[in-house]
Amino acid sequence: MILTTLGGELEISSSAWYELEDLPREGACRRLENTGRIDTKRKKIPVGIESFEKIRREGFFYVDKTAMIRELLNKWSEVNLFTRPRRFGKSLNMSMLKAFFEIGTDRTLFDGLEISRETELCEKYMGKFPVISVSMKGIEADDYETARNLAVKMINEEARRFQYLLESDRLSREDKDLFSPLMKNDMDDETLCCSLRELTELLQKHHGQKAIVLIDEYDVPLAKANERGYYNQMVGLIRNLFGQALKTNEHLYFAVLTGCLRVAKESIFTGLNNLKVLSITTVRFDEYFGFTDDEVMEMLKYYGVEQRYQSVKEWYDGYRFGNVDVYCPWDVISYCDDLTDDPEMEPKAYWLNTSGNDVVRRFVEKAGNGLTKGEIEDLVAGETVVKEIHEDLTYNRLYDSIDNLWSVLFTTGYLTQRGKQDGKNIRLAIPNMEIRSIFTDQIMAMFKADTGKDGEMLQDFCEALQTGDAQEAERLFTAYLARTISIRDTFAKKPTKENFYHGILLGILGLKNGWYVKSNKESGDGYSDILIKIESEDIGIIIEVKYAENAKYDTVCREALRQIEEAGYTEKLKEDGFRKILKYGIACYRKKCRVMVKKEE
Repeated sequence: MILTTLGGELEISSSAWYELEDLPREGACRRLENTGRIDTKRKKIPVGIESFEKIRREGFFYVDKTAMIRELLNKWSEVNLFTRPRRFGKSLNMSMLKAFFEIGTDRTLFDGLEISRETELCEKYMGKFPVISVSMKGIEADDYETARNLAVKMINEEARRFQYLLESDRLSREDKDLFSPLMKNDMDDETLCCSLRELTELLQKHHGQKAIVLIDEYDVPLAKANERGYYNQMVGLIRNLFGQALKTNEHLYFAVLTGCLRVAKESIFTGLNNLKVLSITTVRFDEYFGFTDDEVMEMLKYYGVEQRYQSVKEWYDGYRFGNVDVYCPWDVISYCDDLTDDPEMEPKAYWLNTSGNDVVRRFVEKAGNGLTKGEIEDLVAGETVVKEIHEDLTYNRLYDSIDNLWSVLFTTGYLTQRGKQDGKNIRLAIPNMEIRSIFTDQIMAMFKADTGKDGEMLQDFCEALQTGDAQEAERLFTAYLARTISIRDTFAKKPTKENFYHGILLGILGLKNGWYVKSNKESGDGYSDILIKIESEDIGIIIEVKYAENAKYDTVCREALRQIEEAGYTEKLKEDGFRKILKYGIACYRKKCRVMVKKEE
């Protein structure tokens, strides 16, 4: 049998054909209909691709969310605001809407997608509207004047797409005089604030059809303005821009806005009575932002990495939007892309790298100040905390109170819902292992900062380790554990729990001047947890940290010491000529520990 591949033709035996039959129908190698060929070209993974047209034209994998169009038309609102955390597909969905509705669209972009089955709807709406589409994510600046100039550039760029209006025989000379300033950099405030409304008017006059307005990441300028101290000026600009375009605009068919936060109505949506807010608690449209479990499994199978499904679920699933459980698309796509290079690669925090996660830092820092350490420990342990959530916030009040912080963590995706209590309060939980790692990283950073302030306690702990005083080392390490926000039993697997205590110990020892401290140093037949060299005293220390399931401290300590012996962790220290070697087994459980030591001299 002859197969055609990207590199040419390949002959295989007929006995091997059954294996090819078993390949995923949409996978990397699939049998072409009515031929004897195998298509070995698979779709590219769309890492960071937010253009629907690019994904469909250039052979990228696409998770079909086009049913959102049907929902948007059947449950129509004049102004729709979708609030979702970052990296959940907002921009791609906006690009999809533009591609569907805009006059002159390429209808083949939607071939085979769910919306194409709605023939009557497609005939009535596809390619029938002038569409104004702007993204405000680029309006980030250190001062108001620069931010305003970027807003002008945003309008300039969109207006240039409609330069044909200057040649329109349906527009008067006055209409064209109104349009020309929208393409100039020296736009005054009045022109800028009226720009979107004027575009809808001119487009309706030319096309004889009301316009659709799409505004992506509407709240990014507000977030940056709040950070840099020109929040009130930016609020005024956006309030006027939106008020003109979205309020009582007879030239508007409908509008869609996206953002991370639902900014309080009185802030920028004053008087906008036609606004429908569709947040993470809303059932309508709940499955269209984020990947469902079935969609994730389909993607993993397509790329032949379905064996990593459980890891993907533990790390990137767990968000609850409306009544649907979803994964973070950015994480799934990024991890799937890495798995195609290294199928054994472990998950990591991709979402972490897209933001500074400042809100988590502020949250952890408030422990003991209106927030109990116990509440954070419950969350990190995989349990829930019941809180009243306020979704309508203003950026300049986000961190005013611990109550606001709970709401921000929820709306931005660091916490998710696990049901309601009393119909008003929400059960909050950390969604998955990735977000948990963000919390634990911030907890560790705060612990290290606090530890560095107490030089006397640090000196006493290191002295106890150096002299082999296990009892004193145990007392002081227990005191350190009592200070920090700890993890407990219900969320993490045992190796992750050990990593936490390992990190706490390293955070302490890393502050000791004159000590060489190495984590997971290759030594003997394996890797010891921590290796310490005290050159000035000719002392070497090996520490093995273990998690003591069910508080079996003594058993686990002896196991740790036995592992040091059997794996030969001390061999490198002996080769280097250290005269005194201390071997420590440390067993930890919740906020207590046991320390045992063996000496070689």
